[in-house]
Amino acid sequence: MCTIIAAVVVEGPRINPSLRASPEKSLQLANTGVFQAVGVITFAFVCHHNSFMIYGSLRKPTLNRYFEVIHLSTAIATVASVTVAVFGYVYFGEKTQGNILNNFPQDNFLINIARFLFALNMITTFPMETLVAREVIESLAFRDQEFSMKRHVWITTGLCAAGLAIGETVCNLGVLLELTGGMSASFLAFILPSACFIKLSSSSTPLYSRKLVGHWLCIVFGVTVMLLSTVLSIRHAARTGSGPDAAASCWR
Repeated sequence: MCTIIAAVVVEGPRINPSLRASPEKSLQLANTGVFQAVGVITFAFVCHHNSFMIYGSLRKPTLNRYFEVIHLSTAIATVASVTVAVFGYVYFGEKTQGNILNNFPQDNFLINIARFLFALNMITTFPMETLVAREVIESLAFRDQEFSMKRHVWITTGLCAAGLAIGETVCNLGVLLELTGGMSASFLAFILPSACFIKLSSSSTPLYSRKLVGHWLCIVFGVTVMLLSTVLSIRHAARTGSGPDAAASCWR
């Protein structure tokens, strides 16, 4: 992570000025891509589905130790995300892509190292996400059946094959981050936690109590981000099908 951040910070000022933002244009706080950006940011901080595994992996699983791990990891992710976001936008402005590494030339040595490390991070993260998806499928579709190694292997193979197929046919990771963030991360981060809290509180608190206003607003915000981010990301990918931001096949 530190290498990727350092590569962006160091190589940004060195690239061809034609690839950078025009110095004549002022920086904007927000533009039409704000909802896609919220989806990407949300995706970076969604770890809810791993919460039970993280808690269970602690040597001494207590709530205080769990909170320390969550707060520390979230703080590190925040610092990393803000650093890349600020320097990336200062360098590239309106040309900033969903995947900041796509803004750099393909022959940049240090950036290629960052790309390799980023891909390596995805490879090592993928098994954890596959584990969660497999457990969800097992729980929902085969809850009342005994464990089957054959079924276990088929589900794992199918999930890995699906991920490989998408990875081999899509070049722009930024589009995937926007779609995944808009469709799933917004639901996991904003909608589901608030909905669960409202459901658990329904026995003692009226649904439209003032105490639950914040949770209802969070659900409305999540639904808004989910719909707008998904629709705008698909439209953006369709409009730039032949440009540098294309979510097109890498093999054409």
